[in-house]
Amino acid sequence: MLGYATPGTLCRMEPGAGNVATQLRRGVLEHCVLAVLARSPEYAFELVRRLSAVDGLVTSEGTIYPLLSRLSRDGMVSTTWQPSDAGPPRKYYDLTAAGRRALDAFVAEWSTFTEGVDDLLRQAGAARARGARGDRRDR
Repeated sequence: MLGYATPGTLCRMEPGAGNVATQLRRGVLEHCVLAVLARSPEYAFELVRRLSAVDGLVTSEGTIYPLLSRLSRDGMVSTTWQPSDAGPPRKYYDLTAAGRRALDAFVAEWSTFTEGVDDLLRQAGAARARGARGDRRDR
């Protein structure tokens, strides 16, 4: 495990542990939830719907409820009950000031992180292309 990562920031990713997309989703889901809540308060089912609309972020209520519970316990989100036209009241989740700070910190790190990964992947692609042409140099 990456010991230097902060909780929720790709720290749960382990080399060779399962499907790559699953590991990536697990590493960023918390902050994707915070990003959705930054726009407006939502209830869990709507969060699942919004996240599932994004390619690669398909998730379920079984994943979201424990995550929302932890975010609430950690002070990242607050909850309120609001009436629903379609049945019983719904529990809405809203971003707190601490949640906003966590999201802002993630956004600042995400850009640097993805640029570095993209650069390494471009280099690997270029090396692979050189190898396919037979002009790969010994290092």
